[in-house]
Amino acid sequence: MTGSPTANGVGKAGPVPSSAAAATRSLGADARSLARCVPISRGEFARSYWSSRALFSPAAETGADFTDLLSEAAVDELISRRGLRTPFLRMAKQGKVIPASAYTRSGGSGATVGDQVADDKVLRLVADGATLVLQGLHRTWPPLVEFGSTLAAEVGHPVQINAYITPPQNQGFSAHYDTHDVFLLQVAGRKRWVIHEPVLTDPLPAQTWEQRSAAVAARAAEPPLLDVTLEPGDALYLPRGFLHSAAALGELSIHLTVGVHPVTRHALAQQLLAEAAAEPELRRSLPMGVDLANPAVLAEHLGAAVRSLSGYAEDADGALLRAVAERVDADLSRTTRPGPISPLAQLAALANLTPETELVLRPGLRASVRVGVGGTITLRFLDQSVDLPAGEEAAVKAVLAAEPVTASTLPGLDATDGLELVRLLLTEAVLVPNAGN
Repeated sequence: MTGSPTANGVGKAGPVPSSAAAATRSLGADARSLARCVPISRGEFARSYWSSRALFSPAAETGADFTDLLSEAAVDELISRRGLRTPFLRMAKQGKVIPASAYTRSGGSGATVGDQVADDKVLRLVADGATLVLQGLHRTWPPLVEFGSTLAAEVGHPVQINAYITPPQNQGFSAHYDTHDVFLLQVAGRKRWVIHEPVLTDPLPAQTWEQRSAAVAARAAEPPLLDVTLEPGDALYLPRGFLHSAAALGELSIHLTVGVHPVTRHALAQQLLAEAAAEPELRRSLPMGVDLANPAVLAEHLGAAVRSLSGYAEDADGALLRAVAERVDADLSRTTRPGPISPLAQLAALANLTPETELVLRPGLRASVRVGVGGTITLRFLDQSVDLPAGEEAAVKAVLAAEPVTASTLPGLDATDGLELVRLLLTEAVLVPNAGN
């Protein structure tokens, strides 16, 4: 199904299958999380909406339901039984952040921390109209851990997930913009969203709305681009920079904000500059005894720096491109969490490992292979690396293809060497038992 973008930058999704499972089947297993956020194909979303247009997807047309990801009971459990600490929650009222001391206290005997959430304090504040924000749920709540890691793999950019619990007739935060894209998924209640065009297109992380508060206030006073009430199952996509404010209506509202932190061309330029430290001309000191803040003085040296950087970036043999790609990969590995593992299940799989045990690459794990002098192999993943003997490149690439493997079927290895390799990769949580087997 396709959406219909409009001239003013807002689209509305057309009809889709009546369940998330059906939408997943229509898009393929590799798009199952994105399919719950936008009821159009990944290609159509990338072409017509990504980083450019808002998209409203009403549950009345999509049949979506997000209560399996979070619910009122789940919120109660997180507040009362999970021992959350700041910064995994915060609270606000009428656009102002409430000090953490107002909703936390000591964890008591055996928990020597002073900032655990106090459920009774949260109760009083929410009853008084405060909004509760549960932050980093892609790290703390199992359904959203899986959802977030899958979505990050689908869109290729890091993902974070927060939940906003707002009492009736209250507003948590005033009009502002984010420096990352968001999918707003309404779980319970109703919330009115007022959206305005950006005051700064594609803001970078350092270009926050507070720096442009006057422009934001002025834009928020203009007629909105979109004024819509989200009901349970509704979804709204907003690219970074779009102004938004929201208020709960006649009942308690719970919604998920799924943030996508895009890798930008500016980030590539930063990686290029980091690599360019190898260029002697760019390491030259500027002259002494002159006013370095004088444009006339700087003109010659800025021009020389640009020429040096341009020459350095010509990269005839592709070495610079590979180096920048490695830096981007390292950043993504640091900021994108792979699917969770079960350490005890890993140990059980090791104890019962046979040449026919079916294993698969850990979902969402970013890993790369470098072949060194003499054919030695280095497998890199997360903040770790493993050195492997020469001759195992084909086997390692088969593992990274994300298809199920067994020790007996790894290319280029006999069963004994295959067992040794998969045992190592199970221990390092590169491979996990194939749950689909």
